[in-house]
Amino acid sequence: MVSKGEDASSPGEHANGGEWEGQWRLYEAYNELHGLAQEFETPFDAPAVLVVGHQTDGKSALVEGLMGFQFNHVGGGTKTRRPITLHMKYNPDAHSPLCHLVYIEAENMKLEHEPCQFSAKEIIIRVEYKYCPNLTIIDTPGLVAPAPGRKNRALQAQARAVESLVRAKMQHKEFIVLCLEDCNDWSNATTRRVVMQIDPELSRTVVVSTKLDTKIPQFARASDVEVFLSPPACVLDGFMLGESPFFTSVPSGRVGSGQESVYRSNDEFKQAISLREMEDVASLEDKLGRSLSNKERSRIGVSSLRLFLEELLQKRYMDNVPLIIPLLEKEFRSTTRKLNEINQELSTLDEVKLKEKGRAFHDLFLTKLSLLLKGTVVAPPDKFGETLQDERVNGGAFLGVDGLQFSHKLIPVLLFNAQNAGMRLYGGAQYHRAMAEFRFVVGGIKCPPITREEIVNACGVEDIHDGTNYSRTACVIAVAKARDTFEPFLHQLGGRLLHILKRLLPISVHLLQKDGEFLSGHEVFLRRVASAFNNFAETTERSCRERCMEDLVSTTRYVTWSLHNKNRAGLRQFLDSFGGTEQSGIGSGSVANLSQESSANDKHDVKPRADVKLSHLSSGIDASTSIQTTETRLADLLDSTLWNRRLAPSSERIVYALVQQIFHGIREYFLASAELKFNCFLLMPVVDKLPALLREDLESVFEDELDNVFDITTLRHSLGQRKQETEIELKRIQRLKQKFRQIHEQLNAVMLKQ
Repeated sequence: MVSKGEDASSPGEHANGGEWEGQWRLYEAYNELHGLAQEFETPFDAPAVLVVGHQTDGKSALVEGLMGFQFNHVGGGTKTRRPITLHMKYNPDAHSPLCHLVYIEAENMKLEHEPCQFSAKEIIIRVEYKYCPNLTIIDTPGLVAPAPGRKNRALQAQARAVESLVRAKMQHKEFIVLCLEDCNDWSNATTRRVVMQIDPELSRTVVVSTKLDTKIPQFARASDVEVFLSPPACVLDGFMLGESPFFTSVPSGRVGSGQESVYRSNDEFKQAISLREMEDVASLEDKLGRSLSNKERSRIGVSSLRLFLEELLQKRYMDNVPLIIPLLEKEFRSTTRKLNEINQELSTLDEVKLKEKGRAFHDLFLTKLSLLLKGTVVAPPDKFGETLQDERVNGGAFLGVDGLQFSHKLIPVLLFNAQNAGMRLYGGAQYHRAMAEFRFVVGGIKCPPITREEIVNACGVEDIHDGTNYSRTACVIAVAKARDTFEPFLHQLGGRLLHILKRLLPISVHLLQKDGEFLSGHEVFLRRVASAFNNFAETTERSCRERCMEDLVSTTRYVTWSLHNKNRAGLRQFLDSFGGTEQSGIGSGSVANLSQESSANDKHDVKPRADVKLSHLSSGIDASTSIQTTETRLADLLDSTLWNRRLAPSSERIVYALVQQIFHGIREYFLASAELKFNCFLLMPVVDKLPALLREDLESVFEDELDNVFDITTLRHSLGQRKQETEIELKRIQRLKQKFRQIHEQLNAVMLKQ
């Protein structure tokens, strides 16, 4: 390590040849283990030092100081955009650093111009150098503390992305966190605020105060320096690694041959670090007016920090050796099983077996599909379920004639409680909820407002006289209003239910994968099945919607009174209620008898045409009334309706009442018809027609060139490549397993000797 006023001594000088050889093998094994975990995403982590700090805290500069040479961007702003893992290895014969470093700068610049400017995937660098300690250090992107305000949104988003990445890295329990703080007041917990969210007691955290050379001049009193070097327990947790912070300074000059370079070689840079340590100690002693104790000296300088980290990491390495071996054994078994599956799949790449696999997958897929419609809980709702609001966003909401979504207040609260609006549903449960919302929404639709202009325009002129026919007027208005109101809901319902059916495909695939029944690697065949299913769903929905449109057209083309007039008693009561109050010259008896005539016709199953004249409806006048009174009232009725085109209030109200009755009759029939037809001609075909159609499509494809279906050539090449990669991984695991076994045996032998 580094002694005061001297260059770094080699790690080998602190151990004899045999011990150094054992340490070297231990570091080599862990470096290879970490590389294997990153490359193949294996589920174990080797101990390492994770450097965490804010921008311009001096993270990269400190790492360079620990390594003994410069390798990366250093300066203001975000320079590190991916974690950089440095496997450092002491090599006394490497007078120049042996590593590949050029692409770090290029990779960071590439990420700077991409939408996602940070990546959690590590850049792994292997370094051998005469000044290197035996350490694995992970340098993370600098944390950002942006200013508030809308104009700083981009920087705020960047800050969240960096903190999320760093927090994810700190979750690994094997990592030692090197927490960098650039402050002279320990009550300002800038980086510790983030670190302590993952490691509350700092039990695996080493706190480092950087840029010591810039802080010493800021202290005016010796007492301030004392508090800074030995902060009280109430400010810093006493359980932190190392018991107290470390203090470091790294010269800011760069190594190079240019005019701006300060150091001509890495040796000069390393000497400058040692000189900086001596100057910092001298400055502190001058401020304190006393000499530093050995304990205080052991916390000052890059060399002291490096020695502490190297010894700490070596102990972690040795303690974890017995734990690594079972993990490697488990991974070896898992990789062996993976290789056997690949070999098994390669052996089945012939036409007969592929067709059998295709037919078996067809049956299994339909089974999962049926299970989802009938109801199941095996698919996780948090991943595949949709709330009612999600369903509206993704599948389309029910919109009114004005194009606006219906407010929740217009739909009874019971719907959202009873029909599970907030629950994440899929399959048959989601289909049922969508149909229930359709019933509630459409069932609550009222007839749109009717204006006097619409009534007058609907009266028109007959082909044989210029009188008015208000029953025909009411029919014309009602069917037009109903058609415009209900047709959009038909398309919205079809789109919503089609969305729900199409969601069955990815959920079924998940269930197949979960049960180990999925045809992995056969993307062409799977795309064919998915395309056939989606085409079937779209075609079936379109056909069902066309059937519903036929019903809607028929009910809005010709008015059949027995079908459209659902509430005759209510209509009769309405007409009676204002028959004696209107001052239009129409007697109450005329209006009442008008409704009675309508009732009499219904009782005898007489179905008047839509263009029936009001004069015909007045024939049932009470016989007890005098003929003269009857004739007078009839004349008044004809004068106010048939012969007079002035729209009286009574006539307007009669038209309005008739329109309401016809509209509501169409609404009830439309609701019942739409629900029945979508159940019969959209839902049921998935159960009884889809299996045969999919099988027919499958067999027709099998008659063609099978390579076009399963892409055997590409599949064989892909499997061969996967086999080669898995064999390499298996050999590396086997080699690592043997290394750790030998190291474990040597450690046990040393312990027995002691």
